[in-house]
Amino acid sequence: MEQEGIIRLSIFFGLFFVFAATEYIFPRRIVTKSKARRWITNWSVSFLNVLTLRLFSFALPLLAIGAAFDAQNLSIGLFNRIDFSFWIELILVILLLDFFIWLQHLLTHKIGFLWRIHRVHHSDTEMDISTAIRFHPIEIALSMALKIGLVYALGADPLLVLTFEILLNGSSMFNHANIKIPNQIDKFLRLLIVTPDMHRIHHSSDRIEHDTNFGFALSIWDHIFQTYKSYPKNSHKDMEVGLNWQDEKPEKLGWSLGLPFKKNG
Repeated sequence: MEQEGIIRLSIFFGLFFVFAATEYIFPRRIVTKSKARRWITNWSVSFLNVLTLRLFSFALPLLAIGAAFDAQNLSIGLFNRIDFSFWIELILVILLLDFFIWLQHLLTHKIGFLWRIHRVHHSDTEMDISTAIRFHPIEIALSMALKIGLVYALGADPLLVLTFEILLNGSSMFNHANIKIPNQIDKFLRLLIVTPDMHRIHHSSDRIEHDTNFGFALSIWDHIFQTYKSYPKNSHKDMEVGLNWQDEKPEKLGWSLGLPFKKNG
């Protein structure tokens, strides 16, 4: 696990390149906004998130993977008290962590101050793979605090926590990518996982539509809790992405970082 950082970065950049190339070759929607300006802002936000987690690690040096090691050493948490086989524990860890990420996402839409932070992600006026890394640093810090608490409560094996983190990052890049997937394949995939077409509805400027399809990796929670929506009221090519009161301002880094403190929306 000493190479955890290198492993995660290698997989992240590898998947980012693959999905970026795929959406360039097989785009679902024609992107009308300046990609250069959006990508510079979204990558800048992502870089600030990395710095935020670095600072966060001074206060809580364990973060998610370290918390798993600490829980293991202290013999605390569900999976350190009950002996499951590796594969059963893997399935349970993925299901439980993914459910709580789904629930966290739902709450960011239902609780006022959390929505003010989360809307930075939704303010992107186009949706492509760079949208997957556009989260306000405050949201990243809060999300990490939640994951640390969950890891301690579960006492999950560090390798399984790493596996989930990679799965979550990879699926987020996949379902934000502007990739055209044949309808029949998409319908089959979204029985279990969140596809780009499914998640794009969540980024609709229509508040009713973007209060659906909260899943990041697994689609099952939206099916179970009836927050699933199959299609947007407009076609995927014509639907408006973003917030219903914005203009070109989301392309600016300062505006994006200051959005949680603005009164709009």
